[in-house]
Amino acid sequence: MKPKLYLESTIPSYYVARPSRDLIMAAQQQMTRDWWMRRRKDFDIYVSQVVIDEVVVGDREMARQRRELLKPFGQLELSPEATSLAVALIRSGPLPRKATRDALHIAVSAVHEMQFLLTWNCRHIANAEMLRKIQSVCLERGFNCPVVCTPGELMGDQTND
Repeated sequence: MKPKLYLESTIPSYYVARPSRDLIMAAQQQMTRDWWMRRRKDFDIYVSQVVIDEVVVGDREMARQRRELLKPFGQLELSPEATSLAVALIRSGPLPRKATRDALHIAVSAVHEMQFLLTWNCRHIANAEMLRKIQSVCLERGFNCPVVCTPGELMGDQTND
């Protein structure tokens, strides 16, 4: 059985984005494409309505491409439990009020027992300083927080060619 992975909206965004002139962002885009080509098949991938709502915003053609990438993946329900956990993630302090969608990504993935949450959002999701408190809030409410990581951290034993 493959591990379950929640695909946060930054992943399809980086995958279809025009190549960045910023060296760090260009490297992240390439890592995203490498992960997509080499590792995607190793996971059962899921998204939520929050992801879909985020990827359809912006440039019409890019939004179409992002949405097309998500079609093969299962969609997780934004349940009352997930909503309640997202509120707790904000009220308990690890996430600021402006990070409601980020809290929903974490909550949906935790409630639906995802093993991984893949993201490039290092401000509020893949943030080492916030993660311990995020995990604590999840556990206090009876949920395990998934392993939060970037594509580069989830390449397994794959090497860059």
